[in-house]
Amino acid sequence: MRFKTIFSFLTLLLFLACHTAQKVQYSPVGQTPGQAVNHTQTPQIPNPFVSWDKKMVDLGKVKKGEKRTLFFDLTNTSGQEIQIDIVDACECTKIDFPRGPIAPGGKGHFDVIFDSTEKDASETIGITIVFRNIDTAGNPRIESVEYKFDLEK
Repeated sequence: MRFKTIFSFLTLLLFLACHTAQKVQYSPVGQTPGQAVNHTQTPQIPNPFVSWDKKMVDLGKVKKGEKRTLFFDLTNTSGQEIQIDIVDACECTKIDFPRGPIAPGGKGHFDVIFDSTEKDASETIGITIVFRNIDTAGNPRIESVEYKFDLEK
C-alpha cells in the first residue's frame, strides 16, 4: 500500500514538472524583445472601404401613393478601384447607381425613388450594396444605407 502511495505521488510530481506553464514574452510587430513599449500610441485602424455622406434619410410624413426622391453619395476610401455588383432593396424602391469602376478617392451617386403606393404602415427600408471587390477573407464587400418614412393614410 505504501509503495502505491509513493508511486502515485512521484507520478503526480513528474506530471506537474512536465506541464508547468512557460512565460512567453511577446513584442509588438516591428519591435524587438526587450524594447520599451509605448502604450500611448494609437493603434492603426485601416481605412473604411467606402464612406457615405449619410447612412440614413428620414423622409418624414409621406402620404399613401406619394413618390419621394432621395440620394446617397459614397466616396471610395479603399485605396483601390471598386465596382458595384448588386444593389438590392424593396420593390417600392427604384435605384440608379454607378455601373462602372470608381477610382480611389472617386465618388458614386445613388438616386433613389420611393413609391408608397403599396405601403400600409410606416417603415425603414434598407438598401444593400454588394461590391465586386472582396475582403481579405475572400468575402464580397457589402455596405448598406437606409431610409424611413411615417405613412399618412
